[in-house]
Amino acid sequence: MRVLRQELAPPTRDEALLLGLPPGQRVWVREVALYCADRRVVFAHTVLPYRPRGRLTGWLARLGNRSLGAMLFAHAGFRRGTMHFKRLDARHALFSPALRALAAEADAAKHLWARRSQFFFAVQTVLVTEIFAPPLLNRRPADEFHRRLPSDA
Repeated sequence: MRVLRQELAPPTRDEALLLGLPPGQRVWVREVALYCADRRVVFAHTVLPYRPRGRLTGWLARLGNRSLGAMLFAHAGFRRGTMHFKRLDARHALFSPALRALAAEADAAKHLWARRSQFFFAVQTVLVTEIFAPPLLNRRPADEFHRRLPSDA
């Protein structure tokens, strides 16, 4: 995993709508590239509203190069909302940052698949959008996980 940025920034339009934030209100944004076997496979974009402040704000500030997912699933107080999937193209605000982050794995991609989860912890909400490198989605499980056994006949 590699942290690409973590800062106060405006959310995307769809994030602001989902979180009920007025236009232009800044949020904590964390973006990372996730690797598998030295290949970038996921661009993760996390949004945490600046207000209300709570334990999540401090945890995110101290996370460093550790996985947000590990933190989310390690605490019993987290509740995951509905997971949404979407095919993104160049019109979506996260398409270009994802394409840059996945550059070696997403050459000339016309669209990218994403999933978004909303997590709740006490009074705070965090959105996690994961955008997948095209080669990751084009693989069949049989490619690496299943080997055909020689026939006894």
